[in-house]
Amino acid sequence: MADSDLPQRASTAPPLRRGSMSPRPWFGVLRGLAWALWPGVQRFPADRSSPWRAAADRRRTVFLWSVLSVSGLATWLLPSSDAPLDALHVVQTGLFALLFAWLSAGFITALMGFKVTLFGDKHALSLPDPRMPLDRSARTALIMPICNEDIDTVFSGLRKTCESLARTGALDLFDVYVLSDSSDPAIRDAEVQAWRELRRTLGDDGEPLAGEGRIFYRWRKRRTKRKAGNVADFCRRWGRNYRYMVVLDADSTMTGETLVQMVRMMEAHPKTGILQTLPRTEGHSTLHARTQQFASAVTGRLFALGLAYWQLGESHYWGHNAILRIEPFMKHCALAPIQGSGGLSGEILSHDFVEAALMRRAGYEVWLAPSLEGSFEQQPTNLLDELQRDRRWCQGNLQNFRLIAEPGWQPVHRAMFLTGAVSYVVAPVWLAFVGVGVWRAATNPAGTMDMPGLLGAAAGPAAAVWALTLTLLLLPRALGVFSVLLRGDQGRFGGTAQLLKSSVAELFLSALQAPVRMLAHTSFVIGGLTGLKLQWKSPPRDAESLGWRDAFTRLAPMLLPALALACAALLADANIVWMLVPLLLATPLVVFGSRDQAGQGGRLPGMLLTPVEHEVQVRRGLMPPAGVSRARAARRPAAAVRTAPRVQRPASAAATLSRWPARVGLAFVPAVLALTVLTPQPLATSPEPPRVVAEMDTRYAERVAPKRVVRTASAGTPRADDRANKDTAPLAAPTVPLPAAMVDS
Repeated sequence: MADSDLPQRASTAPPLRRGSMSPRPWFGVLRGLAWALWPGVQRFPADRSSPWRAAADRRRTVFLWSVLSVSGLATWLLPSSDAPLDALHVVQTGLFALLFAWLSAGFITALMGFKVTLFGDKHALSLPDPRMPLDRSARTALIMPICNEDIDTVFSGLRKTCESLARTGALDLFDVYVLSDSSDPAIRDAEVQAWRELRRTLGDDGEPLAGEGRIFYRWRKRRTKRKAGNVADFCRRWGRNYRYMVVLDADSTMTGETLVQMVRMMEAHPKTGILQTLPRTEGHSTLHARTQQFASAVTGRLFALGLAYWQLGESHYWGHNAILRIEPFMKHCALAPIQGSGGLSGEILSHDFVEAALMRRAGYEVWLAPSLEGSFEQQPTNLLDELQRDRRWCQGNLQNFRLIAEPGWQPVHRAMFLTGAVSYVVAPVWLAFVGVGVWRAATNPAGTMDMPGLLGAAAGPAAAVWALTLTLLLLPRALGVFSVLLRGDQGRFGGTAQLLKSSVAELFLSALQAPVRMLAHTSFVIGGLTGLKLQWKSPPRDAESLGWRDAFTRLAPMLLPALALACAALLADANIVWMLVPLLLATPLVVFGSRDQAGQGGRLPGMLLTPVEHEVQVRRGLMPPAGVSRARAARRPAAAVRTAPRVQRPASAAATLSRWPARVGLAFVPAVLALTVLTPQPLATSPEPPRVVAEMDTRYAERVAPKRVVRTASAGTPRADDRANKDTAPLAAPTVPLPAAMVDS
């Protein structure tokens, strides 16, 4: 699509209906502090009317005191020497306390998530009636901002989402927008062709200028404020046409059932401004991607449940796979640039945290709903690609810290700005902690607190510190595995044996990658604070195996100085070898981690298998469904194996525990002591709702134009158009079968 082809470009989008979305300038840190401390200044009133507020206060108090208690205990147990107290000793102790507080926060969050797995959460956002009728005024826009993306990834995922949505019979409630910021003319041409092909495939041949059709494309010639500006441009042009918008990333896919349930939840809770799902990672089969996907499916789910437990209605927004209420978003969530110069000023990079804080300041709630299934995204294919993504996230989180003193923020969102920055600052803190320990060991062996030589201690306070450290690091992973066993989902991970083997393998690979991530994040923090331009080119979005020379060339500027320092540190403390070995293995880890593991016919090894991969292979007939042995599967017809449905019903905690009496007793030996710091809650609803498609009510399904009256159908039944309208009939029977990853089994 050439720049001069204005009629063609205009015909890809509906008529404009302008709205206003004007940003307000930021106060800044100094003015924000003056506002908070100045007596008599009118402040933003705190919303105390929500029924979950008292529970949130209790949970956050327990969370804070638990973190302080665990980190304080570790600092008190820290061994010291008989040498006089010096400045390095104070610095090292302070760094240790900060690092242990960070570990403790993740540990307590995982414990809270495990508690939700067992007992549910009565204060979590829920849907009173899963068949609640939806009025046709609850119009929703699915928007996908893209910029020079892989065309196949974008439009294949969008096609899956539209086809799944059509199967619910609710497609007339939604319109789809592809919002392009692509700068390459060739990519723009390919985007337009793919958009037209998508419309032909789905039978969406209405004329956009006449207000017909439901799949649109817009290219933004004046690209400002990156993704946040792209979304704001949509809101100003067409936001007034819709009540909600679902924001998708270029690699996002969502099931139609989940999209409909999200709209239902927003309709049932008018004070909710943002509802964020927990996307499951899928789509790539390299070793690195599968490792991250497995960790997200097992341990990551616990952390998400824990975050939702203590954040409640003041939760995270991650910028995609979420639904937003457009009117308050346009009124309150416009983003002004941060004043000043340097890398932490200018256009806001990590806009999602800021938009969540603005939405909550306006009186609307922000919820994380990890129990909503059917939300997917892709994982970086190799470690270098992941670090390239982390570089932008690091600068954005450091930048957001400058907004921590803005008036009206809720304490939880101020804490998010702090923890977002600390999640990357912790890398140079770890490096400084190790460096101070090595320096003290080299200059004053008698005065060292035996750090990092604690590893060699066999008894006493040093052993207690190491035992506590290993508990904080390993117990969340163990509880993640145990929660899978409690749900009876081990079959979807390849079985109990494969689940345990995969957990050990993921732990081993993560430990080897940790020093590389530490060095990379340290360089990102230095670059963000100093404004240095660090050149780190990203590999292609598709999975491609990295060559040895390419991997070494891109790692060398970071690894070679670290290796030299580590070798020098060996002369002072031999225990530093724990960091030297991963650095030597960094290049092989990156190279082998980028290799595709899919074998003949797309079959994946059982190690690191995730539920999404399991469903795909079941659909392809490459493995039996969960709970079906290979011997039994061999006696069954192939078609039955490929299409065997899996119905998962939520079970009460007591019923689940009764199936695992011995394992419960063994697993709770280390967990009971930690769980005593949490406030007990009564048994509530299961964190996972029944995985069935609710039948849509027929009253909402009419289009605004009265000529198109559509009856909705129940789950799995193609939608029938009473008037056999040619524009909508192909949507009732998609031309491409829905992949197994998008089918609720």
